[in-house]
Amino acid sequence: MAERKIFAGPKVRRIRNALALTQTAMAEALEISPSYLNLIERNQRPLTVQLLLKLSAVYRIDLEELQGETAGGLGQLKEVFADPLLSGELPGDQELVEVADAAPNAASGMIKLYRAYREQAARLSDLTALMVGEGGAPVAPGRLPLDEVREVLERRSAYFEDIEAAAESFTNGLVAGASLKDWLKSERGISVRVLPVHVMPDLRRRFDRHSMRLFLSERLSATEQAQEIAIEVARLALRQQIEAELEDLPLSSDEARRIARFELTRNAALALTMPYGAFLLAAQNTRYDIDLIRARFSVSFAQAAARLVMLQRAGAGGIPFFLVEIDAAGHVIRRAGAQGFPQARFGGNCPKLNIHAAFLEPGRILAETVAMPDGSTFLTVARTLEGPVVEFGERVRRTALLLGCDAALRDSLVYGRSDASPIMIGPACRLCERRGCLSRAEPPLTRPLALDETAAGLGAFDFQ
Repeated sequence: MAERKIFAGPKVRRIRNALALTQTAMAEALEISPSYLNLIERNQRPLTVQLLLKLSAVYRIDLEELQGETAGGLGQLKEVFADPLLSGELPGDQELVEVADAAPNAASGMIKLYRAYREQAARLSDLTALMVGEGGAPVAPGRLPLDEVREVLERRSAYFEDIEAAAESFTNGLVAGASLKDWLKSERGISVRVLPVHVMPDLRRRFDRHSMRLFLSERLSATEQAQEIAIEVARLALRQQIEAELEDLPLSSDEARRIARFELTRNAALALTMPYGAFLLAAQNTRYDIDLIRARFSVSFAQAAARLVMLQRAGAGGIPFFLVEIDAAGHVIRRAGAQGFPQARFGGNCPKLNIHAAFLEPGRILAETVAMPDGSTFLTVARTLEGPVVEFGERVRRTALLLGCDAALRDSLVYGRSDASPIMIGPACRLCERRGCLSRAEPPLTRPLALDETAAGLGAFDFQ
């Protein structure tokens, strides 16, 4: 195999300048000609193994400094230029390689500026949440299409009248005993086949128009496979209603509409597998016991919980739930609410919420009442969710889902039996002024820090 050539001229030049050496003096110490060193510094000649060893021996240089510096800086620069403000500015990565290699200090300064920008954007987001909570107008910085779709869907009810009506009409029209898989075959001539991982390693589902077959990954559980079949049926049978609901969403780009179409199709699939009337009756009869409900409809915990949020038909509504799903790093994957996600009242970013504790007890349902600083209380139910089946050596994708509602409705739920005192939480550390919180990760924006060398509070950040 060919040896990888190392072009590190700018790094050699920085080392020489740091030592206040001329090219002639360094070339003499390295036993090469000044003209050859000049070619090396201009990246017109690579560093040989012998020269690398010589540099290390003469100037006590760590070889990693010459070989591994660019990669880290390049990755961070890629993150900078992946931002929506800069995306499309560069045709490829070559310029980034040149910047990271030839001007690492300038690249480092650019990365620091970008991090400061992201920090200010995060603070703006927090201040916006604070303003909205106090009746002010939100500030809307530039957003990715996915962020725009999430924001639009989080602010409105998860119930879509046209989709629900069409889904009920469709399920009522199915032949007795027929499944959605049977409908695909009889009405559209589409057969379903489960493929092994090595044949379809990166996809959950793929529809082949030429062979009229819907391929599903064997990584998916039975309930996930049924959900993918329902998505395909919704895409074909409820397209008109999905498009009608899509037109009512205030989205600014075709890409945002494409993403929203997929989200609405997922909602339509839930409506097909869990018909509104039957599901609402089952939820009320079981006092919203998600495990009993999912067993009755042969769905997953996540699917049943998401469906509960959608039960808001006028005159036939369920409890107004909201939900949030996160990964182990705390990234929000989705948020939804029967009346819109209650960001101003609930927040959902407090580290004391049971959605974070759920990762310590996978598969167990955790229920507790929480209280916000303004006195509002919520009943929260959290549980981990397992992703697709993995091969040996792969890491399981595990997320956690929190289903919540106003604590005043707790007597209607099987999860509201506990008499334990509410857990004191906040909307987010930057917006929370609770003192002595052992879980605090950041100081509040609304209070100055209390810097006292003679006393320290229980929390990591004391404030006045």
